[in-house]
Amino acid sequence: MFSMESYFHGLLAAAAAAALVWPLSVYLRNVSIVDSLWSLLFILQGLVYVYDATDHGALSLTDRQIALLAMLCIWGLRLSIYITWRNKGHGEDRRYQAIRARNEPNFALKSLYRVFLVQAVIAWIISLPLLGAALGAAPLGPLDALAALLWLIGFVFEAGGDWQLARFQANPANAGKVMDRGFWRYTRHPNYFGDCCVWWGFFAFAMSAGAWWSVLGPILMSVLLLRVSGVALLEKDIGERRPQYADYIRRTPAFFPGRPK
Repeated sequence: MFSMESYFHGLLAAAAAAALVWPLSVYLRNVSIVDSLWSLLFILQGLVYVYDATDHGALSLTDRQIALLAMLCIWGLRLSIYITWRNKGHGEDRRYQAIRARNEPNFALKSLYRVFLVQAVIAWIISLPLLGAALGAAPLGPLDALAALLWLIGFVFEAGGDWQLARFQANPANAGKVMDRGFWRYTRHPNYFGDCCVWWGFFAFAMSAGAWWSVLGPILMSVLLLRVSGVALLEKDIGERRPQYADYIRRTPAFFPGRPK
């Protein structure tokens, strides 16, 4: 079952949240805070979809809705807190500095629609599995167990990879070195691989409820992680900043974990 009305409510919620946070970025002169907002947009949309699906807030959540909100909140809150902690005291990310330079003058105003509302729309499209799972009335079954396992694998890779990298970077002896231990030994981007698994897990959860149409969400997320804002963007010039990275590329799979060469 697909509800355009509920889906539209998700868009309104994401756009409103982005617009409310935007003035803070203008005050701080730092649009990097949109990265902390990113995963919270999905939590907000998930809550909206469940609210619409339960007769506008009636306290009668299904097992699927409870599991969906639990997985969504665990993933989203952890990611937002980590990104906020990681970016604290570092100023605006160089990606956004480049966008700012290309869009002056009046970037402060332009960032509302070129950064914040664009992120809200992308999050809205990706959120399709959340809508499908929230609206689905089918009982939990074997595919849901597979979905939960896929989500768990993704969460472990993403959260574990972030934790391992944070510990590595906190050691002054590792300054300028390339992280190639733990999960990073088997994939150059365990956090992105994990994020991808999480969203295919959400899709499997929605698919079990009959929402095959929600496949566009994880497809878009996969394209972004592999070709746009993830692997491709991060590795565009990292070899120039870290000469050792060329050898790391030669012996380590880019995305899907595999045996090091």
